Amino acid sequence: QVQLVESGGGLVQPGGSLRLSCVASGLSFTFYDIGWYRQAPGKQRELVAIISSGGSTHYADSVKGRFTISRDNAKNTVYLQMNSLEPEDTAVYSCNARLASNVYWGQGIQVTVSS
Repeated sequence: QVQLVESGGGLVQPGGSLRLSCVASGLSFTFYDIGWYRQAPGKQRELVAIISSGGSTHYADSVKGRFTISRDNAKNTVYLQMNSLEPEDTAVYSCNARLASNVYWGQGIQVTVSS
């Protein structure tokens, strides 16, 4: 049974930082591309960042220079380091694992940026 479990969310002030973690189990983690997505109230889900099985990364323009995605294959974990957070970053963040037609999602975690 595949599971993706996110952690590290919460409430942070504008300009602050958070690090999200996504721990995967039940799959051959090293072969999967892993992405972080977010969905704000009333908006469509959007891609935030993705890291390929080979370590290549891609970021949404809105987070470039502020967010960093990384992976630790020994721990079956992907991280999203979020710096200089803005109120517009408030959303439910979910991780996604993809290999060909195999797609899995975590349950999501709330990130709220507010003073």
